[in-house]
Amino acid sequence: MNDGTDGNNPGSEPFELPIDGVLDLHPFRPADVKGVVTDYLAECRARGILQVRIIHGKGIGQLRQTVHSILAKHPEVISFTLAGEAYGGSGATIVHLTGPRCGESNQWCGH
Repeated sequence: MNDGTDGNNPGSEPFELPIDGVLDLHPFRPADVKGVVTDYLAECRARGILQVRIIHGKGIGQLRQTVHSILAKHPEVISFTLAGEAYGGSGATIVHLTGPRCGESNQWCGH
């Protein structure tokens, strides 16, 4: 997954985002968050990573609200909750995803 730039933002360089179940939103512009979150969840799900931690930071809670709104509407999200203190507390959200259905374009099917 290659994210982090739209070509219209001078000084921003594309970077390779590791698909390891932890998404830190700090490097992204607020306008990019929806696409980044949905694409990242799709990549995790395709690789069989069904629990994801999204780091949105504590701040005033605007980014957390945005992330939670995206997750609430996402069809492959089973549940989400704020992380425990050891994993970021109110600055991170833990997401549980459905497994891919057999026959989808990815290789992993959960059997």
